[in-house]
Amino acid sequence: MRVDRILLTNDDGIDAVGLRAMQDALSADYDVVTVAPTADQSSTGRTLSEGVAVSDHELGYAVDGTPVDCVVAGLDELVPDADLVVAGCNEGANLGAYTLGRSGTVSAAVEAAFFDVPAVATSMYVPGDEDWWKRELEPAEFANATRATTFLVDRAGETGIFDRADYLNVNAPIAEAASVGADGGAVEGDGRDARAPMRVTTPSEWYGIEATRNGDGRVSFSDPIWGRMTAADVPDPVGTDRRAVVDGEVSVSPLSVPHEAASDAGLSRLADAYGGRS
Repeated sequence: MRVDRILLTNDDGIDAVGLRAMQDALSADYDVVTVAPTADQSSTGRTLSEGVAVSDHELGYAVDGTPVDCVVAGLDELVPDADLVVAGCNEGANLGAYTLGRSGTVSAAVEAAFFDVPAVATSMYVPGDEDWWKRELEPAEFANATRATTFLVDRAGETGIFDRADYLNVNAPIAEAASVGADGGAVEGDGRDARAPMRVTTPSEWYGIEATRNGDGRVSFSDPIWGRMTAADVPDPVGTDRRAVVDGEVSVSPLSVPHEAASDAGLSRLADAYGGRS
C-alpha cells in the first residue's frame, strides 16, 4: 500500500496537545487532514450520532460529535481519498482487551477498518496517581508516541503490515521531561531523543473492574489496575501491551475486525431442537 493522505482524528478533542503533536509529526511527510471532535469524547466507544455539525478548522474539520462520527464523515464525505486513518495521540493509555470497545481512540480505528481503510490508534501512558489526567502535557512528551506512529506509517507499504492486520493499537510510554538550557531549549541528550524500544504485543486479558454501592443510592466503578502499574505489581506477562508499557517499551498490537466468531459452538443441535427437527 502507498500512504499519501492521512485522516487524523482523536477522542480528546481537536485542540488537544496530543493531536497537535501527532499532526506536526506526520505532516512533515504526509498530507494530513484532521477531522476531530470539537470537545472531549473520551470513552464514547463506537457511538454514532444521527447527524453532526461540521465546521472548518485550521487543521481540517471540527465535528460536533464522536470519534466514530469523525471517521464516517471523513471517509465517506470529507476526506474520501484518505489512504490511512490515525487516531491520537490519546492522553492516557488504552491497554487491555476490555478497553478496545470502550475507547474512542481505538473505536475510530475500528470504524476505519470497516471502510477497508487501515488505521493506527495511538495512546500515551501517563504515570501518576488517580489525578494524572489533570496534568498539563507538553508536545515533546508525546515524542515516543509520535516517533513510533510515524515509523509504522513510513514502513507500512514495504512490510505489508495491513495485508495481515486491519489496525494497530499503539501504546507508548511518556517521553522523559527535558532539561532546559540557557536559551530555553532542550539540552542535547536529555532523554527525549532516546527512542523507546518497540514490542509486538497482544492485549492483556486481565480484568478487574470493581463496582461499589454507595449510601447515596449510586454505584461507583473503579479500575484497580492503575494502582498496579509498576514492574513488580502489574499482573501481565511479557508479550502483553500493559507489560510492555510498564517496561518502558512501545506496545504495538496488530488487530482485526470483525470479532472472530466460533464455527459452531454446539449451537447446531440447539437450532435443530428449536425448529422441532430433533
